[in-house]
Amino acid sequence: MDGPREPGMRKMGSNTSMDADEFDISRLLDKPRLNIDRQRSLDERSMSDLSIAGNMKAVDSYENIYSPLAIGARSGFDTPASSTPKSFDPHPMVLDAWEALRRSLVYFRGQPVGTIAAVDHQSEEVLNYDQVFVRDFVPSAMAFLMNGEFHTVKNFLLKTLQLQSWEKKIDRFKLGEGAMPASFKVLHDPIRKTDTIAADFGESAIGRVAPVDSGFWWIILLRAYTKSTGDTSLAESPECQKGMRLILSLCLSEGFDTFPTLLCADGCSMIDRRMGIYGYPIEIQALFFMALRCTFALLKPDAEGKEFIERIAKRLHALSYHMRTYFWLDFQQLNVIYRYKTEEYSHTAVNKFNVIPDSIPDWLFDFMPTRGGYFIGNVSPARMDFRWFALGNFFAILSSLATPEQSTAIMDLIEERWEELVGEMPLKIAYPAIESHEWRIVTGCDPKNTRWSYHNGGSWPVLLWILTAACIKTGRPQIARKAIDLAESRLLKDGWPEYYDGKLGRFIGKQARKFQTWSIAGYLVAKMMLEDPSHVGMVSLEEDKAMKPVLKRSASWNC
Repeated sequence: MDGPREPGMRKMGSNTSMDADEFDISRLLDKPRLNIDRQRSLDERSMSDLSIAGNMKAVDSYENIYSPLAIGARSGFDTPASSTPKSFDPHPMVLDAWEALRRSLVYFRGQPVGTIAAVDHQSEEVLNYDQVFVRDFVPSAMAFLMNGEFHTVKNFLLKTLQLQSWEKKIDRFKLGEGAMPASFKVLHDPIRKTDTIAADFGESAIGRVAPVDSGFWWIILLRAYTKSTGDTSLAESPECQKGMRLILSLCLSEGFDTFPTLLCADGCSMIDRRMGIYGYPIEIQALFFMALRCTFALLKPDAEGKEFIERIAKRLHALSYHMRTYFWLDFQQLNVIYRYKTEEYSHTAVNKFNVIPDSIPDWLFDFMPTRGGYFIGNVSPARMDFRWFALGNFFAILSSLATPEQSTAIMDLIEERWEELVGEMPLKIAYPAIESHEWRIVTGCDPKNTRWSYHNGGSWPVLLWILTAACIKTGRPQIARKAIDLAESRLLKDGWPEYYDGKLGRFIGKQARKFQTWSIAGYLVAKMMLEDPSHVGMVSLEEDKAMKPVLKRSASWNC
């Protein structure tokens, strides 16, 4: 595409855009793919490889899991994809899902760079559903990787990496250099035949939410791409190495946390509306832990990377201890909290956060089975958020933030409380819903987050792929199969909604968009994972023995 060139990059303020010719994406895309022998796995760099004093062992190479496919670049704004899905599942939903996913593709200078959030032609309001969200694109990227379509994912990683380098301002406040955008939009000019990109770092979002989790998702996807393709050249490129270091500089900086965990304001996770998500929520902590482990494997131990690798090692040790010790809840631990003494002082205190036993909600006593457990939503002085959050718990399993015993207990809980957490449409994003007076206070009377709707106990089909990955890792594929069967009975007929409402997820969400891309992609990823469980390796990390804690086994672990 020919268009006017401008010297250098436009600075980003409240309205950010980039000309098509200002970023030569082909410079990295055209690098030859490496033919790598099976040697050390991408994830085999262990904490034991590194002493905090500075003894380093370099990662020699990455494991080439799948044979790379040469995917040629296509030109034109709306060139249709011609790749045939590799799935051999005869279910009619599979082909329909692939067709819908292809319709959501977005092109920049003739190259696919992502998928828009939804292709809902029935909705009068577009809002920002016509944008490519970093978080939303992950399941789409996973589907493309599993189908051998690496080119789209590589384009996305490079494009968002370029956006990271822009100057970012929200109401004249400058964001940290490592911040990744929440989303971006490709603007086509049919007259000049040029493309520009407008990025949103939170300054246009509803509620002006800054996307803390975007950087984590980007790192997780970079590792998934490397694991799937065996192509280490992208992750090892100076651009990607710098991008990872910038994200780490932001989230590991002094003042960004006041404990071994990550400080997160309201809305900086998958639940991006006011839902009492504050301080150190499990949703962000699990993603943070996963991103740190992925970066630990991807960073080159050179002069610039060595210091970050050492800092990651320290944080992983502290974070895993903190989360496994203070966020974990099962029947035995609930009974301990129920008998807590308060106002304890000194390092010998058992009730370290001074939680008042009377603050335990009534629903929890009936919800907690004798077999099973989970990571609660949050822990802070004098308050524990006992709610269940799906993303945080499943990513705790996939990242091995959860011990094998805890992972088993989480899956036990799913089976024991199937009606509450799965119901008729997988899967509750949070449980239980906030109701009545508490809903007014916590959500600010947000009408979209009424009880059992949207982020307040709504059911999200996109979570199906994360559930499936966790099921396969823990050796419980039958749970995933049962959940997929439920989804197949409704999703296509209902037009691939964004979310479902009601205690059992029986009703299409009152404001849910149809043909929601990540609902479509989540289903495809779940199906392909069950067909070929080796795909789970893209988003699964084995337990690092050097971080294995000395914890007392709970009653549920021994059942």
